[in-house]
Amino acid sequence: MRTTSLFPPGSEWSRNISDNCQYLSHYATDVSPTLSSNRGSPVWHGNPRLDELLCTPQFQIKNPKSLSRGGQRSSRPGSPNGSSIRSIGGRHPHGAPRFDQVVPHGGYLWWYIDAISDDGLHGITIIAFVGSVFSPYYAWANQKSPADPNQYCCLNVAIYSPGKKRWTMTERGGKWIYRDDERFQIGPSQLHWDGQALIIDIHERAVPFFQSVRGQIKVHPETLFNYSVPLDAGKKHRWGPLAPTARVEVQLSNPNIRWHGHAYLDSNEGDEAIDQPFLEWDWARALMPDGSTVVIYDVREKSGKNSLLALRFTKSGQVEDVSSGPRYALPMSLWRIQRHLRSEQSPVKVIQNLEDTPFYTRSILGATWLGENIVAMHETLNIPRFSSTIVRLMLPWRMPRIPKFLS
Repeated sequence: MRTTSLFPPGSEWSRNISDNCQYLSHYATDVSPTLSSNRGSPVWHGNPRLDELLCTPQFQIKNPKSLSRGGQRSSRPGSPNGSSIRSIGGRHPHGAPRFDQVVPHGGYLWWYIDAISDDGLHGITIIAFVGSVFSPYYAWANQKSPADPNQYCCLNVAIYSPGKKRWTMTERGGKWIYRDDERFQIGPSQLHWDGQALIIDIHERAVPFFQSVRGQIKVHPETLFNYSVPLDAGKKHRWGPLAPTARVEVQLSNPNIRWHGHAYLDSNEGDEAIDQPFLEWDWARALMPDGSTVVIYDVREKSGKNSLLALRFTKSGQVEDVSSGPRYALPMSLWRIQRHLRSEQSPVKVIQNLEDTPFYTRSILGATWLGENIVAMHETLNIPRFSSTIVRLMLPWRMPRIPKFLS
C-alpha cells in the first residue's frame, strides 16, 4: 500500500522544516526576554474501556494553600497566601508553561500543540483543557450557574498517521485532576514542564473503537514568548503563543509511531463561556522560510465586530504586525462549514482535510503570506453550530465523560 503524505513532496512546509528548523542537539539554552502586549480549538471526533473507568483515582485538585516554588495562586478559587498578582495565558513571565493558574467559574484555559513530522508523513494535535469549552456537559452545567472548570477537564489527542489515525477526548472531574505550576494531570495522562521541554505522557482510549493510545511527546521550544492579546471587544478572551516554533519528539507505543518534526504551542483562556461573544473564527499558522512563524486570527463576534490579528513571531523573540491580504472563501466542508483564509494571492488551496465536524474543521491549506508560498495549519470554528441542541446531544459519542459517581 502506498503511504500518503500529509503534504505533497517538495511542499513549502516540508522544505521549511528541513531547511529552517534546528535539530535537538542545537537548541538554544536561553529564552527570549519577556515581551509585553495588549486560537485552537478542539476537534470533534464516549466511553472509555472498563479498565480505565474503574481504575483507582489518584489525582486531586490542589487545595488552596501557599504554593511551592514561588507560585502566585492556588489551582482552586479561594484566598491563597501567595502573591495577589494573577498569572495569565497559562505561562510563567518568561513564557514557559504554568499549569496552576486560577480559572474563573464558567471560564476556560487550554494549551494547544500541533506538530508535523520532517518527512510530512505524520501529524498530531494535542489540547489540554481546564474547563473544556466544547464539552456539552460543561455547557449544560453553566446554564444553571457558572460551573467550576476544574470539574470539566480533558486531554484531546488527534493522531494523523497513515493507517493509524486516532482520536481521544475523555472528560474527567475534579477527583481525577491535579494541577501545580509544573504539572497538569488528567486521569492517567499528564503534561509536565521539566525546565527545558514540555513532556506529555498519554494514556488514553480512542473513540469509537476504544483503542489504546499510549506514549510520550516532548516539545522543545526554540524561543519562549510571554505574549497575550484579547480576541474580543470585552477583553474577556485572550490568546498567545508560548512557543510558536519548536521541535518535537513523538514516541508512541500504541499505535507504534516514532518521529521527529516541527511543532507549535499556544494557549487560549476566557473569563466566560466561549459562546458568549463569538460568532465564528478562522485561525491559521505557518512556518516561514526564515524560521519565523506567522499566525493569522480572523475573528467575527455576535455584535458584528470583526477583529484581525496577523503576527510574525521571530526566532529572536520579536513580535511583528504583518500584512495579511484579503479574505478568501474556501470550499465548504462536508458539514457545510464555510472556511476562510487571508492570502496575498489567490487561489487558496485545500491540501488536506484533517477534521470535518458539524461545528469545526481542521485543514492543511496553501496560500501566499509575505510574498512566500506557504502551507498552513488552519481551523474554522462555528459557534452557532456548536451551541445548537442537536450538536450538543451528538457530542457525548465523541467526547465521553467519566461517570459522576467516579469523578
